[in-house]
Amino acid sequence: MTGQPIRVLIVDDQMMVREGFSVLLNAMPGIEVVGEAVNGREAVDKVAELGPDVVLMDIRMPELNGIEATREIVAAHADSKVLVLTTFDLDEYVYQALRAGASGFLLKDASARQLAEGVRVVAAGEALLAPTVTRRLITEFSKLSQSPRVPALVQIGDLTERETEVLVLIAQGLSNAEIATRLVVAESTIKTHVSRVLVKLGLRDRTQAAVFAYEARLVTPS
Repeated sequence: MTGQPIRVLIVDDQMMVREGFSVLLNAMPGIEVVGEAVNGREAVDKVAELGPDVVLMDIRMPELNGIEATREIVAAHADSKVLVLTTFDLDEYVYQALRAGASGFLLKDASARQLAEGVRVVAAGEALLAPTVTRRLITEFSKLSQSPRVPALVQIGDLTERETEVLVLIAQGLSNAEIATRLVVAESTIKTHVSRVLVKLGLRDRTQAAVFAYEARLVTPS
């Protein structure tokens, strides 16, 4: 993202939250808030109009909630990444948003540094997956499903043994560099494997890959 600032759209039905995040992010180098929306429907329209790199998305909103808005945005605008904002770290709605295509989530009490870092990570095409709380969220709510998803089992058959291994390590929160070290291969090789996994499974990013792996029981919830 060198040269051009990361363009951010803030979506929340509370004015103080929108204004607070706007002030914090505009003060950060390389980040520019290009717009605000008060509900999911307006968010979908604003993404189409402004083409932001990152959408900070609240979940509980009138007219169209953040889950449905995320689903619509992800389907129509591949270049706009969604970062969910929530008050609770273990929140079933956040899990649903991750399944809908969000690239990660942040707590609303995040510091300015954490907020900016989250925006930069997601804008760079990575997933906000490393924090333990994200894996705990996926683990907790994937346990609610009593059996693996059938489409998941069918799709897994398309993966090579090494690609399946990489998928499991993604779900465990490892970065490309960490996976490369673990498997004793070049990081560029891992990037290729990750890309193939996402394409074969029809997934958007690493977060969706992690959700997939848990739901398909490739990773055992602990």
